[in-house]
Amino acid sequence: MTRVVVWLTEGTWAGCVAAATTLAPADSEFVLLHVTDGDVAEAVHGAFSGLLGRGHADPATLDDDAGRRLLARAAEHLGRPATTETRTGAVGHEVVGACSGADLLVCARDGARDRLGPRSLGKQTRFVVDHAPCAVLLVWPDDTPGLASIPPAPPRR
Repeated sequence: MTRVVVWLTEGTWAGCVAAATTLAPADSEFVLLHVTDGDVAEAVHGAFSGLLGRGHADPATLDDDAGRRLLARAAEHLGRPATTETRTGAVGHEVVGACSGADLLVCARDGARDRLGPRSLGKQTRFVVDHAPCAVLLVWPDDTPGLASIPPAPPRR
């Protein structure tokens, strides 16, 4: 059985789920993955605690809730049995770690979406594409830009 990890982020998850539904074998074992950046969660928690003190909802908990809601929406759209996984830490490393034993990772371009090219990948996605221990299906989360968006070739010397 093919194990497919689908990395979900706000703004790109629907494109990843659509690609997984369409392109992965129907009998695949699906894992829907959401990762919260540990540095951001820690900074927000520290700032929040310092400003408001005790007795208030921790923003890290709110972010976990948002991740769980995103996973629930994605599972509904996938329409197939799937496990969900949430992780917190260095995003690229956590995604690569979640791919241990996977056959395929589905992820989306998260940089510039108006043109083809290397800037269509954000820092974390570039890391994941370069280090994933499995095949990677990199999708456009929205409509794919046309070939006219490629810059002209450099002049010949």
